[in-house]
Amino acid sequence: MEQPGDPTAAPLPRFLDREASWLQFNSRVLDLAEDKDVPLLERAKFSAIFANNLDEFFMVRVAGIKRRIATGAAGATASGLSHREQLQRIWASTKELMNRHAVHFQDQLRPELAAQGIEIVLWNDLSKAEQDELYVLFRERIFPVLTPLAVDPAHPFPYISGLTLNLAVQVRNPVTQHEHFARVKVPPLLPRFIEVSEQRYVPLEQLIAAHLPHLFNGMEVLGCHTFRVTRNEDVEVEAEEESQNLLETLERELQRRRFGPPVRLEVENTIDPGVLELLVRELGIGEAEIMRLPAPLDLTGLFAIAGEDRPELKYPPFATAMHPDLVEFESGAGVDVFAAMRQHDILLHHPYDSFTTSVQAFLEQAAADPDVRAIKQTLYRTSGDSPIVDALVDAAEAGKEVLVLVEIKARFDEHANIVWARTLEQAGCHVVYGLMGLKTHCKLSLVVRQEGGKLRRYAHIGTGNYNPKTARQYEDLGLLTCDPQVGEDLTHLFNKLSGFSRTTSFRRLLTAPTGLRDSIIEKIEQEKAKMASGRRALARTARIRMKMNSLVDEAVIDALYSASQAGVPVDLVVRGMCALRPGVPGLSENIRVRSVLGRFLEHSRIYVFGEDLPSRGAVRTAAEPAQVWIGSADMMHRNLDRRVEALVRIAEPAHRSTLIGLIDTVFAPDASCWELGPDGDWIRRSAPEGVPTRDVQSALIAARNQRSAARRARMG
Repeated sequence: MEQPGDPTAAPLPRFLDREASWLQFNSRVLDLAEDKDVPLLERAKFSAIFANNLDEFFMVRVAGIKRRIATGAAGATASGLSHREQLQRIWASTKELMNRHAVHFQDQLRPELAAQGIEIVLWNDLSKAEQDELYVLFRERIFPVLTPLAVDPAHPFPYISGLTLNLAVQVRNPVTQHEHFARVKVPPLLPRFIEVSEQRYVPLEQLIAAHLPHLFNGMEVLGCHTFRVTRNEDVEVEAEEESQNLLETLERELQRRRFGPPVRLEVENTIDPGVLELLVRELGIGEAEIMRLPAPLDLTGLFAIAGEDRPELKYPPFATAMHPDLVEFESGAGVDVFAAMRQHDILLHHPYDSFTTSVQAFLEQAAADPDVRAIKQTLYRTSGDSPIVDALVDAAEAGKEVLVLVEIKARFDEHANIVWARTLEQAGCHVVYGLMGLKTHCKLSLVVRQEGGKLRRYAHIGTGNYNPKTARQYEDLGLLTCDPQVGEDLTHLFNKLSGFSRTTSFRRLLTAPTGLRDSIIEKIEQEKAKMASGRRALARTARIRMKMNSLVDEAVIDALYSASQAGVPVDLVVRGMCALRPGVPGLSENIRVRSVLGRFLEHSRIYVFGEDLPSRGAVRTAAEPAQVWIGSADMMHRNLDRRVEALVRIAEPAHRSTLIGLIDTVFAPDASCWELGPDGDWIRRSAPEGVPTRDVQSALIAARNQRSAARRARMG
């Protein structure tokens, strides 16, 4: 593979580096924070999201690379880099991104917020009256919970919790003139920014620093500097441990997580060299892992600022609407979801379609309906006050058979899911934790209902979690259906998850880890075969479209390369990581890759093979309609090999057309998006001159609002 446009250049690897691709994704998030066309408080939120994303990247991805290097499992990656080379590039890229983020906050975001009356000020910027008022707050609410920890022969260097803000304090004994080091932890349960007056804030660490003499009575405070440590907080549970007691094993691992080794040290760029040397020595941090940044550190605190009640500085209000197919079945008692599903399949698109009046109503109706005999449900992540869990508890207490598969290994939700598992068990639900060595990531609900002399199965299969809160922020798809084939498929799949069934083939489902990758590759090969058939009418229907969060599986990428070489058009919408190089002559010139980021987090997965063309003449007999699948799986090793995933085939032509249209709209000339080049760089696209750029999500909101307005008009 030659360098694009330079036949004399050294060959490039077939695959882009996945970690570099993820960092480019987070760079696109930062683009939104810097975009002056985005409302100001939304920019503050994107700045916080950037910081939070990077924290998790270090806790999991960087920690994992360091672990592989330490254990000697440091072979070459698919991109051709060794893990050590990969880590060196990560350090360079993250330092550049973090500095860009910090400078943008200091030079752009902070002054623009101040211009709108939302100030983040330093202690010395406060008036004497404001400082006096904050002293009272410090004395009454902050001082009692602070614990200064000295470091000397009698006091070892304290444990530094991951992601906490800390003050490194230098003090001197006025009698002996000896200088000492102490650490003060900034309480994580207090607000990151303390409100001085309405929409005027001071960083909590500045308030504490201003009152350090009260913590070190009789000592001279020479200086203090904020620092922050990121630790390896990934949880690994070995398969042989799972055979003992997964719940107890995971609880032990969560305790160990707190004491993972450091992977990053953030410090103020004005830190005293001697203090930094002490931190580096005691934490065992290398020079490359030190991030020197202007204060304040930890800008995840901007989430609170973004929550200010200033609607004029946010996206216009948007209310989710009941799906049109459910509206006619609404009454004073609520919506009869079962009756609507008996009419036909219902394709949901959240957040444009309300989760509360569809999926949540479906499960609540199932829990209350005396004719429902059983409910089977997967839970990967849910909200803190989950109405989904409440419905399952109600169903069990009403005597229904309730099976819940709670994935207690869902990263960073492990503790919450353990609590949910115990709550459900206490209510009488059958709770299982899935299959050994696998995470259960599929999003499935199955309801069995007695109707006359027979049982009917109702199902929901989605791309997102059963979480009413994130359903208002994440773009996801779901299918409500009572199709007997889907019901039978889900029955077999749940039996496999809860018992010892070995079913591997289904009628309307594709599942991982047994066969999903092979099925996707087979369908790609079928499109390639159409193009190679020599039949023009059949070749016209050869087309591949995919929408997903990440594309890094080498076997799938190679199949897409092969299809491109055969002339098959391939359009890919990838929100995050993409290891495929598009647009490379002789390899991938027929592949386009775009990414959409915006108000909602694009989270749905759609896989389309073939083209729905008008049914006439030779085309009608030459090819079947397009196959369209939705579900929980991304094209990643973990999804295809180490998770239970499910895709469902969409049967109704109108639904297929809708889903194909969702992908095609991203490739319209006026669509606002980023496009991936063969060099691995993402370029933000703009519409042709004289044509206004169209935001894909805003267009979907406008279309939903128009349909809602038309419905209200019809109803009088």
